[in-house]
Amino acid sequence: MAARIDYTKVGGGALRAMLGLEKYLAESSIEKPLRELVKVRASQINGCAYCLDMHWKDARAGGETEQRLYGLAAWRESPYYTERERAALAWAEELTLIAERHAPEELYAEVCRHFSEQEIVDLTLAVTTINAWNRIAISFRSEPGTYEPPAHR
Repeated sequence: MAARIDYTKVGGGALRAMLGLEKYLAESSIEKPLRELVKVRASQINGCAYCLDMHWKDARAGGETEQRLYGLAAWRESPYYTERERAALAWAEELTLIAERHAPEELYAEVCRHFSEQEIVDLTLAVTTINAWNRIAISFRSEPGTYEPPAHR
């Protein structure tokens, strides 16, 4: 598919705002490996090839294993995730599919068992931000495959 609009050239102000969120998240209370798992999982649900390519590569560059990344779509049946990661992945799925159940109390209670209030806010911002990026990349047909993690540029 051909790209529709180069939003990086047309939407400079909006892009700066989104990148400001990313800067905040990079310094947030949620550890980078967990942020990358959440980004990959939300991108899987949304079917965003560009973001899957990017965050899979970022996760691998950060030391994530192939096994854990391959198992991510079936994380509930896979033994390689901690309880904290499972709570974050469930929260990410729920917020990505928010129209279905509106983040039920029992899931929120589980998230509260593994995360502080600040971490819940940061995790929620990470999920909502990747969902926004997914929608931007899908809408404008961003082409996957060319991204390289910062350490490899």
